[in-house]
Amino acid sequence: MDEGCSRIRRRVSVRKRNRPSLESVSAAPTAAELKPGDEEKEEEDEEMVAGSRRRKTMDVQPVENIDSEEDLFGDYDSFAENSFLAQVDDLEQKYLQLPEHRKHATDHATEDLCSESIKHNTLSMTTVGDCTELKIDEHTKNQSGHEKVSIEPATDVLYDIPSSQVLFFENLYNSSDDLGDPSTEKRDWNSSSHKTVNKELPINNIEQPQQTDESSSKVKTSSDANRRKSLKDHLKNTMTGNAKAQTPVFSRTKQLKETLLSEEINVAKKTIESSLDDLGPFYSLPSKVRDLYVQFKGIEKLYEWQHACLTLNSVQERKNLIYSLPTSGGKTLVAEILMLQELLCRRKDVLMILPYVAIVQEKISGLSTFGIELGFFVEEYAGSKGKFPPIKRREKKSLYIATIEKGHSLVNSLIETERINSLGLVVVDELHMIGEGSRGAILEMTLAKILYTSKTTQIIGMSATLNNVEDLQEFLQAEYYTSQFRPVELKEYLKIKDAIYEVDSKAENGMTFSRLLNYKYSDTLKKMDPDHLVALVTEVIPNYSCLVFCPTKKNCENVAAMICKILSKEYLKHKEKEKHEVIKNLKNISSGNLCPVLKHTIPFGVAYHHSGLTSDERKLLEEAYSAGVLCLFTCTSTLAAGVNLPARRVILRAPYVAKEFLKRNQYKQMIGRAGRAGIDSTGESILILQEKDKQQVLELISRPLENCYSQLVQEFTKGIQTLFLSLIGLKIATNLGDIYHFMSGTFFGVQQKILLKERSLWEITVESLRYLTEKGLLQKDTILTEKGLLQKDTIHGSEEEFQYSFHITKLGRASFKGTIDLAYCDSLYRDLKKGLEGLVLESLLHLIYLTTPYDMASQCNPDWMIYFRQFSQLSPAEQNVAVLVGVSENFIGKKASGQAIRKVDKNIVNRLYLSFVLYTLLKETNIWSVSEKFSMPRGYIQNLLSGAAAFSSCVLHFCEELEEFWVYRALLVELTKKLTYCVKAELIPLMEVTGVLESRARQLYNAGYKSLMHLANANPEVLIKTIDHLSRRQAKQIVSSAKLLLHEKAEALQEEVEELLRLPSDFPGIVASSVEKA
Repeated sequence: MDEGCSRIRRRVSVRKRNRPSLESVSAAPTAAELKPGDEEKEEEDEEMVAGSRRRKTMDVQPVENIDSEEDLFGDYDSFAENSFLAQVDDLEQKYLQLPEHRKHATDHATEDLCSESIKHNTLSMTTVGDCTELKIDEHTKNQSGHEKVSIEPATDVLYDIPSSQVLFFENLYNSSDDLGDPSTEKRDWNSSSHKTVNKELPINNIEQPQQTDESSSKVKTSSDANRRKSLKDHLKNTMTGNAKAQTPVFSRTKQLKETLLSEEINVAKKTIESSLDDLGPFYSLPSKVRDLYVQFKGIEKLYEWQHACLTLNSVQERKNLIYSLPTSGGKTLVAEILMLQELLCRRKDVLMILPYVAIVQEKISGLSTFGIELGFFVEEYAGSKGKFPPIKRREKKSLYIATIEKGHSLVNSLIETERINSLGLVVVDELHMIGEGSRGAILEMTLAKILYTSKTTQIIGMSATLNNVEDLQEFLQAEYYTSQFRPVELKEYLKIKDAIYEVDSKAENGMTFSRLLNYKYSDTLKKMDPDHLVALVTEVIPNYSCLVFCPTKKNCENVAAMICKILSKEYLKHKEKEKHEVIKNLKNISSGNLCPVLKHTIPFGVAYHHSGLTSDERKLLEEAYSAGVLCLFTCTSTLAAGVNLPARRVILRAPYVAKEFLKRNQYKQMIGRAGRAGIDSTGESILILQEKDKQQVLELISRPLENCYSQLVQEFTKGIQTLFLSLIGLKIATNLGDIYHFMSGTFFGVQQKILLKERSLWEITVESLRYLTEKGLLQKDTILTEKGLLQKDTIHGSEEEFQYSFHITKLGRASFKGTIDLAYCDSLYRDLKKGLEGLVLESLLHLIYLTTPYDMASQCNPDWMIYFRQFSQLSPAEQNVAVLVGVSENFIGKKASGQAIRKVDKNIVNRLYLSFVLYTLLKETNIWSVSEKFSMPRGYIQNLLSGAAAFSSCVLHFCEELEEFWVYRALLVELTKKLTYCVKAELIPLMEVTGVLESRARQLYNAGYKSLMHLANANPEVLIKTIDHLSRRQAKQIVSSAKLLLHEKAEALQEEVEELLRLPSDFPGIVASSVEKA
């Protein structure tokens, strides 16, 4: 270009703009959203810096998809011609002086894995030498408002390059890259950004400079003719100028900016590419999710009902949903897909509530791999595990898997910290449990609070045994989906004497004759097996599996032993080697001990399964059963509601659970275990009954499922009182009218006409609040508001009652934070207060006594001889603990000798006895020896231990709210850890991993895996070879769980670092400046 000719230059944009995150790329703002005034103001500022200018204006369309707060690439600008070194330096200095405001928008990078298909961007970056020209897509219709853009020939270094030369300069720039020009390495971000953004652009953007030139044709100057010279002359002059030009020297700051931006743009580019490859082919989820289900769970195709449920309009619109199907129908898979949609697509946290600790741990093991592969955390909230409030994650989202009790505490903490809206989805398995005792009351409270405090949280409930769904629908404001689908056909039979009848609803009496048993029994065998159990089980075992449900734990053991006495020796040969390994493993996990019943039955492929076994033993037996090594379980009804162990045939030994007659719900859950999807073509259930029970059984098989009824009022201290205390503590509702309004929206409120015969809901509300106030947990404040008067008129309460608002006392807050049963909160306070007067710290006994659960003590019946023997072996300091709590050796001695003595508080005596059991267990860490010493089932002792660990955690939270109990805080943290793991200190880090119990932890430790880092970096194939009796699936789950836990800890530390380095929001300078702006 001729030096003498005036150069017409077009400033593209001097405004600051946000670098668009992946989210913003998909939705450009309209022209109306932009502020032309901001642009003009900045032009005037620049005019003052530049000095005198010759100004001409032209009309252009408003720029789309640009936010006026920050430049697309920070404060950085590239320049058109290298020959203007002085101008480059001046502008560099000017830009360096400007305040830098960078926003790192990479947080949303993973969000678009599942976002809607990304729209074509209207922003195009075209690299020309050192110049990045911004081209505006004017394909959209003209807007009425136009911005003025200055054309400044003297000072602006951003040239308007004719579109005919764009391709040439790109090629020239690329060729210089190829030649290894060092200056282009510094400018590499330009080309990468060009590729990144242009990938999303329509081709017609290339025409835009020509359109801009046309719009500027109104500006007639002598330079127009020069600009229309032949292409050859332009190229010749430009190449000559470029040859003479020097490479500008970039500042270190600018280089750092370029590096950072290059990294961010590359991350964004990869994310966009992966999201385009995986944009929701599997129910709006990446195809990787489908691959993971094939790889880890062997699920290649969904059932028709699952597809129908996932594509329901109500699900798409995120309405609350209840769905009900028979057991083994595949309900959990639907819930998992919905949870993954929430975590990955909507970027919200998810809470899954399960009924038992064992199921929580099983689910965590199953989903840890998904968490690692898809980038979310899986956190356990069961027993003493779980952080309140949960860690606020920077990028990744969390899936909280919780028991009913821990789920309630989690929701409370989220409401208190005003984070309840971060919870996008709550999934409740076994929703029918809302009608079962205190746990049902807690579940109802949890759901009611979510409904009341968050309008964005979706609730999904599922169950196999629901009847009065309409009430639940009204409570949860939910849609309902149901199907009778079963992957395997189920046939129900009844056995009376030798005859077997098939259940047939069309028959007159509900059953039709099927066949007679033809198993030959001797007279001796008939006495041993009057119900012909052996005849029924030998029709399926050992090639197929069988479950025999028994009324009691002792009956389970007796039936298992009896069956093995009658079975022929041929059964010993079936998988003999594998069964020998099972016995060996049981001995290893029990320090060489083995139950004599299991020692006799396992060689036949038979075992019993109930809560009297330790969790280690149950887990090992379940794995052996799933692998087909064991073919018959005699079990209690808890197995039906717990882990998923299906069988070809299910036999109900009697229509009783303990001494109570079987309920329809229990019956359906038990027989639901019959039939294994993918293995059996049919499943069978056989209910054995006596003639006397025939009529009741016929009613049982024909009647509908039992209704669910709210337990809020029935469970007084664990229900309605606990609810009111937390409502006021969390400030959800603090006056009588608001509390009544809340109660009207609960499940109890929906069913009040059925449940309340003598008193009204209003009377119960008033009575409960009065009780809490008298107990010192609440205090009244006198108020009378307009709102209160309106409510009073609506509800017809007395004016005096409506004058009160409530606030929680310190004791009340401690009780609700510690989730202490209000029946025991004053006892706990007294015990802790008394403990401060003379806390014995020479041993753990005194602290253990304070954390022994009150409810377990009330159910305990001590063996007085054992009590006296253990008491006499205590050291003087330990005996002092007994004296301090109010139990003397003289009293125990008299009870052991059977003497009648004056009454002593039974709860204190029983609680001390259980403290002895726990104390002995912590000292010896061998559950078998403690079981023998106290003549207690080892399973009961383990339940006591886990109950004490959970209660210790509750007492810790209780003490944190009361300043006077500061001394307990540090002590209880360590005690809770000891009770949770009850192993030597070196095994605790390994046992933090879900699925690693004491025996496995010891194996891993002995093999050299001594920390979480060791496990996280382990190779599953090496683990299989190193650790005895470890399956490939278990090895992968252990490694995945360890990785996930390690990532969680690293993320928490990163959060802590960032929090420490972050400028406080209440920093004086920031507050002052915000006041000035206001």
